[in-house]
Amino acid sequence: MAEYLETTVDKFIFRVATDRLYNAEGVWVLWVESHENGRVRVGLTDYVQQHNGDVTFAHIKPAGTSLAAGEEFGEIETIKATVSLHAPVAGEIVEVNAALDLSPEIINQEPYEKGWLAVIRATNWEADRAQLLDPQGYFSLMRSQAEEELKQL
Repeated sequence: MAEYLETTVDKFIFRVATDRLYNAEGVWVLWVESHENGRVRVGLTDYVQQHNGDVTFAHIKPAGTSLAAGEEFGEIETIKATVSLHAPVAGEIVEVNAALDLSPEIINQEPYEKGWLAVIRATNWEADRAQLLDPQGYFSLMRSQAEEELKQL
């Protein structure tokens, strides 16, 4: 079970899991098994799912799709918006979370556990990892984004 960094902004509590890396858009990356197999699981952060509202539909590109880091690998539709999702690493999608077809709201309910989006076989891990944020780096970015948004209300 992951440990979390946690902050409260206004009345919202946001958590960041400490066992994974993040891109600046709030997509997390977690090794599925070992670094040798090259497989990483990706999903959305607690902040991104709360910020965008209840997920009503998730469309992730199918297994076998090759991706460059930063390339769109899917999108989610929420009650507020349609959000494009960009791959945090280059590679090939090898698995899509089938639970999202029937229960896309699992992204809101368990963003760091059962609400994962896809498994990607990373092909350029060392270079891609250098572009990702550690938990504290993403936590700081997320907190500043949430505080800035609060000022604009």
